Amino acid sequence: MSAHIFVLRMHHPTGAQINEVILRRRKDQQWRDWLDQMAEPMDLRTVQASILVLVQHNLLWHARTEEEGEVLEVNVDECLMRLRFGTFVCQADKLFGTTAAEIIQTILDHGKLRPPEILSHLGAYDPKTTTLYTQTIIKLVTASYLKPATILSHVSPRDKRIQYETEEKAKIVGFPTAKEIREAKEVAEARLRREEEEAEQVGLKRKAKESTSHRSSKVAHHSTYFFSIFLNLLQRKAVEEEVFVVEDTVYFRVNFDKFNIHIRNSLIVKAATERYNADAAMVIQAALKVTESNQKSVSEVRSDPMSVASISLQLSETDLSSGLVFSSKKVPSSAYIKDYLGMLSSADNPTPAGRAGSFVSFSSSKVQVEFDIIGRRLRRRVIESVARERHGVEGVRILSLLMDTGKMDEKQVSKIVMMAPKDVRPLLAALAADSLISTQEVPKSADRNPTRTFYLWYVDLDKAHSAILGSLYKTLYNIRMRRRAEIDASEVKAVLEKRERSDVSQDESLLSRLERDILKEWDTKQRRLTVLETRVEETVFILKDLRVLGINDD
Repeated sequence: MSAHIFVLRMHHPTGAQINEVILRRRKDQQWRDWLDQMAEPMDLRTVQASILVLVQHNLLWHARTEEEGEVLEVNVDECLMRLRFGTFVCQADKLFGTTAAEIIQTILDHGKLRPPEILSHLGAYDPKTTTLYTQTIIKLVTASYLKPATILSHVSPRDKRIQYETEEKAKIVGFPTAKEIREAKEVAEARLRREEEEAEQVGLKRKAKESTSHRSSKVAHHSTYFFSIFLNLLQRKAVEEEVFVVEDTVYFRVNFDKFNIHIRNSLIVKAATERYNADAAMVIQAALKVTESNQKSVSEVRSDPMSVASISLQLSETDLSSGLVFSSKKVPSSAYIKDYLGMLSSADNPTPAGRAGSFVSFSSSKVQVEFDIIGRRLRRRVIESVARERHGVEGVRILSLLMDTGKMDEKQVSKIVMMAPKDVRPLLAALAADSLISTQEVPKSADRNPTRTFYLWYVDLDKAHSAILGSLYKTLYNIRMRRRAEIDASEVKAVLEKRERSDVSQDESLLSRLERDILKEWDTKQRRLTVLETRVEETVFILKDLRVLGINDD
């Protein structure tokens, strides 16, 4: 007899309890059916077609081993990147217009496409529409928002990196030191990056403008020497001028790194607003806008140098007087910008602590946005917020102390944070259980006796980031399951199916009041889940995508 039925028979069941048992049985049956379906052997053609689709969307990598030959590997980063597809389409719409958003959406739906296939999917057949979409494709490729799909993009970079590291380590004579191993990894990484850049130098070709016969006829009609020389120069300039056209045989895919740059820049502007004010955020936003075209990846340590004059051009029509107070009423805008840059560069605090809290570096009239420093600070803020949520203010005090000073034993931590040892000990254990801090054993003797061993506490950033990311991924999964459960609800599903009807979609007044209330409540829940998912994804971006800047964090 089932445990559920036994409990219901022992107690007088209600209708809700009976429905709960029925729902549990239904879910158990669905789970058993799914397991039976997964256990059935799949058709070879179905497997091949599925692999082709996954490869088309860059969700599978090819890898070759000596034992098994060619194998497949899941591209986890590409799977997680699909959560940002809506953000990418919105950014393309803001930057280049509706046509660019449609092109990005089409390529994201199909993985990778050639220009004629893009036009075919968009239904661009008349010359005017075709020209508009073609010009937009050229803009996207020129600005690196679209990049060509090469053979290397389908091969697992991990295998190539391991191969190159092995080749570089083989060149080392004798036992390799830590410095030599690090240099070998850097050389292998640079070699892999160089190969990828060389492979992506396709997709655009130059087309010289042809000189018109109209100008040539004019030269024949004029016999003046200087006038003919002038027209010949114009003809030569027209011939030398080149325009770009996309190659119809090249497959293009979306360059996620370029779109991630905008997400990173928006986080920097948001952080400046929270730290200072809106005017300071406008200044750093203008600085990011100046070098935006030269920013290729979120792994860049800092931006290209720029002058104060170039930032002033971006803010020529902006009033920055509300955020600062001057004794004189007539102050040029460049003075405001320089003061804000001095504030953002922590010029009043030339110490390591001030350097760690800066947004830009400002020296000799050149400005650079420090992506590395800002990324470290954003990641630290995430870790501290998690510690505050789980362990209170005392947990944040201990965590900040260990992040600032390094390894310390329990007595030192208790003394510096001014807490009793009996209060510090459980906090340290709780922080270690959440992988926010770790221990380092320092034995006094070779037998590593615990009684003769020092235990030092420190913050292992990689371990802490991984633990928080795992929790965030579970949260994203729960949000997705909650959204699916809201859609699969019987009353909501019936109303949604009714709204899809052609007559109801044109006139929603055909829905009853109860149905409209159900739709309104469902829309509200969907918006809340979307906002929550966006916030969680933003935290994932800080810890995962900006983490490449802090690989060597102490």
